[in-house]
Amino acid sequence: MELRKQHEAVHYDNLARRWAKEGAKKSEDADVEALEHGVFASYRFCEEWIKAHVKKGNRVLDYGCGNGIHSILPAKFGAEVTGIDLSRESLKIARRRAERQGVAHAARFLAMDCEKLALRWRSFDVVFDGGTFSSLDLAKAIPEISRVLKPKGTLIAIETLGHNPLTNLKRQINKVRGKRTTWAVDHIFKMKDIALIKNHFKHVETHYFNLLSLAAFPSRTLPGGPLFLRALEAIDHILLKFPPLKRYAFKIVVIAQNPKV
Repeated sequence: MELRKQHEAVHYDNLARRWAKEGAKKSEDADVEALEHGVFASYRFCEEWIKAHVKKGNRVLDYGCGNGIHSILPAKFGAEVTGIDLSRESLKIARRRAERQGVAHAARFLAMDCEKLALRWRSFDVVFDGGTFSSLDLAKAIPEISRVLKPKGTLIAIETLGHNPLTNLKRQINKVRGKRTTWAVDHIFKMKDIALIKNHFKHVETHYFNLLSLAAFPSRTLPGGPLFLRALEAIDHILLKFPPLKRYAFKIVVIAQNPKV
């Protein structure tokens, strides 16, 4: 395994161990960084997309599944879910989560390199990426995603966007503090990466979230915090219709359909 991948695996193994001891006490719905995704408009958008488009019998690949936080919903809708990740400690949590949620029969979790998928050609209806791209070499990853999707398949990816100078500064601080790997900080998703996805898919659409609402993140757990966050997200929904502002959004959701393979 390449050294950078070893670093990513060790980093997320450590986060998973910490979550198993501490984060799980806070919320079953939290990821390995103890972040509750349902609070944010970007993740709610993805959940609504899954509810509208994932059907019983579909095959869903949770790409870089982490502790399986995004694997449960499609499994509950009757999809056959495969979650893959390099972090074996995260996969342990994912399996326990699926068991507690009653979907262990519909979800399997495999240790696998996202850049070298040991999966059959055109075997998935949906690939869901919940923020894995920054840990990868996208020039290797996107062709693999395209390869394993069916001809009418869809990639839905939610990623942190890397153009806002304030959030970029925070990432550099987190790198120094050991909360982010050097590779992930240096490879945050950028607007140019949309062009790479377009090279491999016939139809690509993008949705942008969190501009002013970034200011509400620290207060989201306080009384009135969620309401404040929702109000600013509503304003962001208007502001982010203007093209010059889109690159400064915190989150981007990419929906890419019909792979060109």
